[in-house]
Amino acid sequence: MKNLSKYLVVWSACALVWLLGSPVALGDTLKVCNTCEYHSVKEAVRQAKAGDVVLVDGGVYLESGIEITRPISLIGRNNPVIDGRNSGQIITIKSSNVKLEGFTIQNVAVSYMRDDAAIRVADRENIQILNNTVLNTYFGIYLQNADNSVVKGNVVKGENTGKIESSLGNAIHVWRTDGAEISNNKVEGHRDGIYFEYVTNSRVHSNISERNNRYGLHFMFSDGNVYTHNTFSKNGAGVAVMYTRNVRMEHNTFEDNWGAAAYGLLLKDISQSVILNNTFRRNTTGIYMESSSRLDITSNDFDRNGWAIRLLSSCIQDTFRLNNFTGNSFDVSTNGSPTMNLFENNYWDKYSGYDLDKDKIGDVPYRPVSLYSMLVERVPPSVMFMRSFMVDLMDSIERVLPSFIPESLVDDRPQMKKINHDSDRKLVQNLR
Repeated sequence: MKNLSKYLVVWSACALVWLLGSPVALGDTLKVCNTCEYHSVKEAVRQAKAGDVVLVDGGVYLESGIEITRPISLIGRNNPVIDGRNSGQIITIKSSNVKLEGFTIQNVAVSYMRDDAAIRVADRENIQILNNTVLNTYFGIYLQNADNSVVKGNVVKGENTGKIESSLGNAIHVWRTDGAEISNNKVEGHRDGIYFEYVTNSRVHSNISERNNRYGLHFMFSDGNVYTHNTFSKNGAGVAVMYTRNVRMEHNTFEDNWGAAAYGLLLKDISQSVILNNTFRRNTTGIYMESSSRLDITSNDFDRNGWAIRLLSSCIQDTFRLNNFTGNSFDVSTNGSPTMNLFENNYWDKYSGYDLDKDKIGDVPYRPVSLYSMLVERVPPSVMFMRSFMVDLMDSIERVLPSFIPESLVDDRPQMKKINHDSDRKLVQNLR
């Protein structure tokens, strides 16, 4: 009997902790519709108590300035529309343990002083923003000091056609937050699709970010995060990573990011990070690297880019292994003589060496930097001579008698056959 009493005490304590910590504690349901007790979302939210559910039925609600100050769930059924009519911020979450799901939220005007958003969370935690559609807003979803929050399954679409960059906010903006999950969202038409600043230990996965004016994903001073299975397409530039360390970027696709200053992935002052199993396809530049150090760039595909990699001389101790370089105008270019970087066991479709011992590794080292690529790096207008006879002759002479291209930038063990990162796992494991 004594043991049973102890068990009941422990079970009761656990149940209490679950109820207090859960975003959805047991409570009443307040319904909002034309024939319900409440006709206004704002009024129902104001009347709700901790643990209540505010259930909003389909329809159009012309409201803004909705403030959630208690741990409740605000749930839309049959896709209700909350239209702010460009009158200011629509939903502000001022309580921890809140769930917001199932709405179309639209029309927030540009506000340079306030950064108004469709949904804003400030200084609270454990927020769930799920399966909403956000249309024609300045900022879409804005998290500020919102630890352990989830933004999942949302569509955030802006109207960037004909607009200047300063009049656009970000689709999903996260600032000074730890432990966030940003997943399965589709964002487009903003300044940056996803923006991180001072964000730590967070996960960004399975998002589609496309047609944004500046970057599909932009993060600065954000250490210890993981980015996986995202697609960054047709943006001003794909992804920018600045002043950051200890990041993993895996199984992402960077494609069709074209323009004079467009990159699939821009790395500036980043260190101790892993870039693994990504695809860089049809970008002006696949990866642009400046002042990066101790990066592991392994098992990626660089296909049909203008430049696959632009490796500036300020980069040190970066490793490039088991990558495929196919159909790129320039595989690697540099502005000087970068040192202490390792290229090993990559596949280069421009390699014309031989394999006499049949070990599937070229017997002759491959130098991926051409003399012409260095000329273009120093004199950009010279790109107009690409594929001319004189350029081919110049590069051929430099391969036979190298004197200008960096001596240390060489792959001593080029692969003879394109690497299949899935089926050639044994090869990958042995060579890593």
